[in-house]
Amino acid sequence: MKTTRTYEFEDWLTTESPKIQVIVESRIFRIEHYDHFGDVKHIGNGLCELRWKNGLRVYFTRVETRVVLLIYGGGKNDQKSDIKKARILLERYTSS
Repeated sequence: MKTTRTYEFEDWLTTESPKIQVIVESRIFRIEHYDHFGDVKHIGNGLCELRWKNGLRVYFTRVETRVVLLIYGGGKNDQKSDIKKARILLERYTSS
């Protein structure tokens, strides 16, 4: 599985603590090398979220059979606004 990252995802990840960055990167590694997504919720219109018990969320979509686009990230407390932003970014990156 190949992953592609949006600028907004990269920007979000760099603002997180090194511990969170390692947690997210290790999950991405498992997706890329083992096709193991872990706890995932489909939230409609092709948008999905990777979930962690600590409330961390990463929003993504599949753009091809073997390609995942990492769109945005956030926490449980900001989930409503993060999903709204992820939907806008999903439209921007997949409408071309």
